[in-house]
Amino acid sequence: MSDQAMATVLVVDDTPDNLAIMSDLLRDAYRVKVATSGESALRIAGADSRPDLIMLDVMMPGMDGYEVCRRLKEDRRTRDIPVIFLTARTDPDDERRGLELGAVDFISKPVNPPLVRARVHNHLILKSHADFLRNKADWLESEVQSRTRDVQRIKEATIVAMASLAETRDNETGNHIRRTQNYVRALAEHLSGHPDFAAVLDAETIDLLYKSAPLHDIGKVGIPDNILLKPGPHTAEEFEIMKTHATLGAEAILAAEELLDASQLSFLRHAREIAQTHHEKWDGSGYPAGLKGTDIPLSGRLMAVADVYDALITKRVYKPAFPHEKAMSIIREGRGSHFDPRLVDALDHIEDRFIEIAREFADD
Repeated sequence: MSDQAMATVLVVDDTPDNLAIMSDLLRDAYRVKVATSGESALRIAGADSRPDLIMLDVMMPGMDGYEVCRRLKEDRRTRDIPVIFLTARTDPDDERRGLELGAVDFISKPVNPPLVRARVHNHLILKSHADFLRNKADWLESEVQSRTRDVQRIKEATIVAMASLAETRDNETGNHIRRTQNYVRALAEHLSGHPDFAAVLDAETIDLLYKSAPLHDIGKVGIPDNILLKPGPHTAEEFEIMKTHATLGAEAILAAEELLDASQLSFLRHAREIAQTHHEKWDGSGYPAGLKGTDIPLSGRLMAVADVYDALITKRVYKPAFPHEKAMSIIREGRGSHFDPRLVDALDHIEDRFIEIAREFADD
């Protein structure tokens, strides 16, 4: 309401004389609309051009004022319109009931004209202030949501940029990244119904795992070209250097994390865990730290299954592409030694989904 002189007051009363009296009192300062029943009052109040204040008779045939007020306060469109009850009843319980329903005031009949004008004036001022604060709160909420979306886009762009950097130095294709992140998500979604994982694999965490998975080999940017791009098997010494990519990747992500606000949980935590631990093995024989069992973060265990499966079904310089059945047989053999048994069991349930992902993101 930009100008109080242009405010609209709806007067609801089943007696024409009362409507005339109230209209005469208010029409010099406000636009006045009238309704002779509760039903018509609700129609007028819910229209596109809603009143700024409603003066409502309590005792009306059919739908009384209390019921009208209750419905007004239940409707999202009309709940913020102040309601002043007009009544000839003097019982305090009647007033209490009206206030509990959401009315802002009571005026007794016969009305006192100066009192009516003063109370209408004051409640319209209060509504104007409330509308201002409500609109400002809505604007602030919209701004927060917009900034949050911007921050989320920056986070996602950061991960994509870092993953793309690693991709330019690796023999493996970008489709390896797409396949593995989708494998991780499929496994995590299935495990979210498992009692051991339901508490940690909520929708937000699964989304972060999906977006972080492309950074699993970011550390390869620190491996010399003669080793990283070697077209044949590595020597023992070269493999020791190759294995350092897990630590290099974790250290690079940790350096990025330390630039973030320490009061917030870093969105890169899962990426760091994946980079550092996706070559660890369930029995403790993996690298770089020889972690065992549940000491390996779940993110790393998920990535281990995804990464090995994809390595098995795709051609590498040291091996041909294996069919799905052989890849599954090898992974099942690693149940309890290389892989968390529960993750292998989950893959058994969704292996058709892995086949679909492999086909959807197949290499050219």
